[in-house]
Amino acid sequence: MGGFEKQREVLAELGVSIVAGCVDSEEKTAEVAADLGFPVAWGMTREMGGQVGAWWDEGRDFIQPSEFFLTGSGEVLASTYSSSPVGRMDPEDAVILAKFLISKR
Repeated sequence: MGGFEKQREVLAELGVSIVAGCVDSEEKTAEVAADLGFPVAWGMTREMGGQVGAWWDEGRDFIQPSEFFLTGSGEVLASTYSSSPVGRMDPEDAVILAKFLISKR
């Protein structure tokens, strides 16, 4: 998430907000989010993951990494899903994608 923090101001200039969520406890999330300037929800459940369209890993019983570009009304413009640390959206690529999506408006 630190990479997204580095791109936060660039994304904000484009009108993009960053919001994160995790299954960790409030205490663990507070440690991870201490240096971040965007909100990080803690204690996400399977039901919550389903509401945002995340992929719940049945074998390990948690939400796998998922990234979404949403409109203000919740429409999904783009998404990525991964089953490991490999395949997560790169923060610099998020900036490129944001610029592309904005250009298509």
